[in-house]
Amino acid sequence: MNKFIKKKIIALLFFIFLIHGNANSFEIKATTAILQDFLSGKILFEKDPDRSIYPASMTKIMTSIVAFELIKNGELNLDDKFLISEKAWRLSKPGNSSMFIMLNDEVSVEMLLKGIIIVSGNDACVALAEGIAGSEEAFAEIMTAKAIEIGMMNTNFTNSSGLNDPDNYSTVRDVLIMSNYLIKNYPGYYEYFKELEFTWHRTGGDPITQPNTNTLLNKNRLVDGIKTGYLAVERYSLASSLAKNERRLIAVASGFKTKASRSRESNRLLNFGLTQFDTVKIAKKNEVIVQIDTWLGKQKTIGGYVDTDIYKTIKKAKKKNLKVIAEYNGPIEAPIKKDEKIGILKVYYNKNLLSEHTIFASSEIKKINLLSRLLKSINYLVWGDV
Repeated sequence: MNKFIKKKIIALLFFIFLIHGNANSFEIKATTAILQDFLSGKILFEKDPDRSIYPASMTKIMTSIVAFELIKNGELNLDDKFLISEKAWRLSKPGNSSMFIMLNDEVSVEMLLKGIIIVSGNDACVALAEGIAGSEEAFAEIMTAKAIEIGMMNTNFTNSSGLNDPDNYSTVRDVLIMSNYLIKNYPGYYEYFKELEFTWHRTGGDPITQPNTNTLLNKNRLVDGIKTGYLAVERYSLASSLAKNERRLIAVASGFKTKASRSRESNRLLNFGLTQFDTVKIAKKNEVIVQIDTWLGKQKTIGGYVDTDIYKTIKKAKKKNLKVIAEYNGPIEAPIKKDEKIGILKVYYNKNLLSEHTIFASSEIKKINLLSRLLKSINYLVWGDV
């Protein structure tokens, strides 16, 4: 039988939304900023995103990631306790971001992590770093190595807290990469970042309750993180994220003039992404997205899947311009092996190819017996029916 190219247009149900404002005219009162759609990875807005900054307490995102990775690998437990050194204790004072740990106390990893994430405790950072690596300097080397590993190419860490050091630098693009990695790889521990307050039951002292430094959590119920920052030289910064239904947006910005403008402008940036764009699910990893006809197989069709999640972010009111096509040589002749390449999925927007992905067979299909093949071939020759 002569094979021929077949195309299947995969129907996507799109609803048309009104455009809210002009996306090209958006501006933010920050020195540098970036906004990303989490699922598709598309950058929706940027303003000088590779400008070098002092990340301040956004550094603590990486401090947390290093600990989360050790916990995941079984090298560290939330119940493990670390002895509080004089260096860590000296950062535990009024006027300094602190969870107010006490000298020679033993504090659990979980409490230190909450002190870092929720109240931005510099004392907790040093205690955790020393407990894991022996010294803060050694821990900072681990942080930098992890940054390079995940693609943060313009970042260097010299401490665990983000306190003043000209060699502790990054960019909002790199902080975005770090934030994306955190949410993608540690969704369970990411829950800490949205807790509104933290009560520290100190050994030998009254409990201390402090609010989350990220006041945007109280202003927008969709926001669930991530981390604030402040240094006199850098002014105010914030890595933030919101989730609505199946969408998530991540924003990072630095150089806000005031604490109030940090929350207000970050909220505007996130809402810009929410109201101006839509995220469309094309395919989920390993889920059947198309049925393809077979020839001489024991089943008439075979399911096809892709091996990655496919999402596209486009401007609202433009989803009708998105088209998804499955191309294959078919009908596909049996036998067909499971996971065999059987076609290509192509995603177009305004007739421009956005991406293409291999389609794999979702199951095995064996060839029918000789007599059945003969009858089927005769039927095809007479009627042209496959």
